[in-house]
Amino acid sequence: MKLVRRFFIRLSNFAAGRRADQRLCEEMAEHLALQTEENLRAGMPPAEARRQAALKLGAAQAIREHHNAEQGLPLAENFLLDIRYAFRMLYRSPGFSLIAIATMALGVGATTAIYSVIEATLLHPLPYPNPSELVRIDANLPGVGAHDIGISIPELRDLQNSGIFQYVSLSFFGTNNLTGSAQPASIASKSVSPSYFAVLGVDAALGRTFDPHDATPGFNLEVVLSDGLWKRAFGADPHILGKTLRLDNDQVHVVGVMPASFRDQGQTSEQRSTDMWAACGFSDDPAPPPMRATRFPFETIARLEPGISPEAAQGRLDALVASLKKQYPADYPPQAEWTIHLTPLADTLVGNVRQSLILLFGAVGLVLLISCVNVANLLLARGSARGREMAVRQALGAARMRLIRQLLTESLLLFVLGGISGFAVLFCARRFLLQFVPESLPRLNDISVSWGLLAFAIVVSVAAGTIFGLAPAWLTSRLNLTATLRQEGRGANGSRRRSRLRHVLVIGELALSLVLMVAAGLLLRSFWNLFKVQLGFNPTRVMAIETSLPNPNDPTTDIYRTATQEAVLLREILRQNRTIPGVEETAVSDRAAIPLGYGQSDHRSVPLFREGQDLQRSQPPLIDTSIVSPEYFHVLGMTLLRGRLFVDQDVEDTPLIAVINQAAARKYWPGKDGKGEDPVGKRVHLLGRLGRTRPDWTTIVGVIADARTESLQDAGIPQIYLDIYQRPAKFLAFYLRGQVDPAAISAQVRTQIQAVDAELPVFRAETLDDVLSSSLSVRRFSMEMVALFAATALLLAGLGIYGTISFLVNEQSREIAIRLALGAQRGTILKMVLRQGLNLAAAGAGLGLAGALIVSRLMAGLLYGVSPYDLYNFAGVTAVLTAVAIAASYVPALRAMRLDPITTLHAE
Repeated sequence: MKLVRRFFIRLSNFAAGRRADQRLCEEMAEHLALQTEENLRAGMPPAEARRQAALKLGAAQAIREHHNAEQGLPLAENFLLDIRYAFRMLYRSPGFSLIAIATMALGVGATTAIYSVIEATLLHPLPYPNPSELVRIDANLPGVGAHDIGISIPELRDLQNSGIFQYVSLSFFGTNNLTGSAQPASIASKSVSPSYFAVLGVDAALGRTFDPHDATPGFNLEVVLSDGLWKRAFGADPHILGKTLRLDNDQVHVVGVMPASFRDQGQTSEQRSTDMWAACGFSDDPAPPPMRATRFPFETIARLEPGISPEAAQGRLDALVASLKKQYPADYPPQAEWTIHLTPLADTLVGNVRQSLILLFGAVGLVLLISCVNVANLLLARGSARGREMAVRQALGAARMRLIRQLLTESLLLFVLGGISGFAVLFCARRFLLQFVPESLPRLNDISVSWGLLAFAIVVSVAAGTIFGLAPAWLTSRLNLTATLRQEGRGANGSRRRSRLRHVLVIGELALSLVLMVAAGLLLRSFWNLFKVQLGFNPTRVMAIETSLPNPNDPTTDIYRTATQEAVLLREILRQNRTIPGVEETAVSDRAAIPLGYGQSDHRSVPLFREGQDLQRSQPPLIDTSIVSPEYFHVLGMTLLRGRLFVDQDVEDTPLIAVINQAAARKYWPGKDGKGEDPVGKRVHLLGRLGRTRPDWTTIVGVIADARTESLQDAGIPQIYLDIYQRPAKFLAFYLRGQVDPAAISAQVRTQIQAVDAELPVFRAETLDDVLSSSLSVRRFSMEMVALFAATALLLAGLGIYGTISFLVNEQSREIAIRLALGAQRGTILKMVLRQGLNLAAAGAGLGLAGALIVSRLMAGLLYGVSPYDLYNFAGVTAVLTAVAIAASYVPALRAMRLDPITTLHAE
């Protein structure tokens, strides 16, 4: 208590400030007057009386300082004095201050911007209660190379009853047709288990969510709306609860509206913007009967029981899997190696962008380091110019640690002002900068410029100022007073220690720049290789427009239930689309067949039973399926290698046929001699996406060349194409090749489609070139950012070497003048100065190449078609860095070469 009371007394005196000091001065003056009066009464002359009184009192300044140390907060007061003095020093050197602050604003601002993306994407917890309990469940068959094969309803029940999870839920993202208004709309929706919202731990803002214990086998005809859909489509109707909606020809009832702040979990922006949720037990129409072999290729998420870590849950889950394998050996063949894996939900939502974001943060960190090195160099140069000032202050009694503290305060002020300026620029330009972030980036809407980000910028600035301001402050205060005063009197500058440190800093700056430039070069070549890769299809002048057919819960009410019924609709729409001006060819497919498009999330691997296999003992391999019309291959320019393609005569009543790509032929019909077996004429069984199997065999009638329709990086993904006139699809994409207006085509196609069926929505019209560009958005963003940072680093490094060589020329001006006066050739002086710059560049390049070798190896997973140790890239970057170093050294070298010896020596 005594210490606390003493602290508050000190704090009170510190707050009183000048008033407390004024009271002390008044007391000392009163005491001095009383003592003087006493001396006068003792018979002393007035002057002697005052002198003796002052001697008895002691040094007034010392008394004030001692009182302040005992009764105030001297550290805080001295810090404020240092801050005031630092502001005055910065004001006296506006050019130096502006350059240093701008340099740090660039480094800290860029670092804060990238950190805001990483914080929202990787570090910020999911916006759900106890997010660490949320996991994703993936079932895999590593024995046959199949991953994420889905969960069957019996397996879902086993997981729910395992005691590991509070709740487990399936969810399937798709679209539903909302009709009954002036214009049909396609609604982004999810079919989920009734426990879905219980898994996420969220409740409705209006009404309720689903009962997690609802045992309805099929859809329970209840839906929950998003806040956005409620406001857009229903005008925020407060009486929406209980209202009946017509969804895919089903009558459903609204039971709740989610909060405005709620965003669904998902890997794509579409999934995160889900507008409607419908509850389903997945055990009745439209789903097949629940069997262990009937797995739903849906997302499975769960919430762990409290106190169970993901690691412990995985161990218990492994034991459950082993038990089920023994209990049901026919459903889990040993060669398939069925496993279930848990992944924290936050990790799955990030997807494959984690490595790219870490690379960006590393790159911007190098830019920050280079900015700090530049400012440290400026501080060293300024310290050389202030050598006489420091010497005089030490000669007058200033302690060295006091000078270091003052210099360090000046450095911290510069760095913090730079950091705050960078944050201010980021805050003002946040909307402009967000335009460059790809929409496919997970949790894009969570990126914000907040107070926490300001705190990050200040912390980074203080840390950088402390680290990079300490060495210049230490060297500036380390002086030989006599030698410094004599040298400064002649106008000489600096010291060998400061010169060596400047050289080390510039070498480090050049090395960091080379590392960034090598990384940017590798990403640029990788992006270019992907951009110029042979696609296997031709996206030029092709538009894709999507629609979806109703998919009612009761299949008997589906007017497009069979392929024959759907074919009538599709053929008429294709005929209507051909009448649109500029359209040359048309085709249709399911959404999964859009090359590199949104529908890639619809791709599911289905079991492929080849004729001749033992269907009971052998676990079949998996293959990706697409459903297309006969015109699809020609519209997209795909090459037929063997056999034939689909024709209009292939309909539901004719034998089922399929076309495969080269990768499927190589993998599933390799042949005995290694040359490959001709798959044309071979027959296969395909399990449907919900487990249905048609009794007929499917005959392979053709083989097409591999096309990069699923991944730009890999053309060798096995694929099988089915005829849409034999197997109906609900989520459709129409393709139009020709000279069409992208801005008007959506309305034109909507007119044609709704002329055939007025209740079909039309949405998302885009060119395949745009789809291709979107598929490269994350890579393009990473490449552009790293290239920008590399260019910034190169500029800063050039400025750094320019400043260092300029300072060397200024330091050595007397020596150069003497050389010229003694007959040295001006060309020799030019070479001497350039040699100094080249020496720095060579040292920086050598150190940078070693660092670049390490960094390029770490980023190998981000590259395509280029070696991490690409010789041309390393050589080209080194040449550019050397050229910049020569250019930066050339201007000071010219100035040195043009020195007038007489004028220079006279000034010295």
